[in-house]
Amino acid sequence: MSAQPAVSTSASPSAAPPTQADLLDFVRHTAADAELISSLPLDPEGRTWVRLNGPGGSEAWLIGWPPGSGTGWHDHADSIGAFTTAAGALRENSLAARLPTDGWQTLELTEGVDRERHLAAGQGRSFGRHHVHEVLNASPEEHAVSVHAYYPPLPRIRRYSRSGPILRLEQVERPEDWQ
Repeated sequence: MSAQPAVSTSASPSAAPPTQADLLDFVRHTAADAELISSLPLDPEGRTWVRLNGPGGSEAWLIGWPPGSGTGWHDHADSIGAFTTAAGALRENSLAARLPTDGWQTLELTEGVDRERHLAAGQGRSFGRHHVHEVLNASPEEHAVSVHAYYPPLPRIRRYSRSGPILRLEQVERPEDWQ
């Protein structure tokens, strides 16, 4: 992954923290900015990103996804979030189950918790705290670009491995690990 400098958008701080709906509105509006989306440098080998100024002090990112790339299973801890595909298409695999927030290393998931969403350009979603998912560009030949926003700014990301129904906590990352 290669980082780019922050880009300012037309977000202004507000008195109340942004809601999931506010974040979704922001990512949808930003994803519709063709000039911004086309300005993201794309790398055929790895994801690229530019930090954006999100609404109400949120953290936001413009992310480029080369063909076949993905995040792996993770969550955003205590942050709510939203993302929208701006170009190409993404797939989100998620768990429809509330997991314990701390104090575990391995969980056996029950049947029926897996969810899959296909998000073409212009489609997005929001999610609450402790949402476990992975995001993938399943295309073998086309880059995808997306816009993401989180509030509060990401305090940590927990990364998981998955083998069948077994979910294992592998790593906890802090902001200094990815900025």
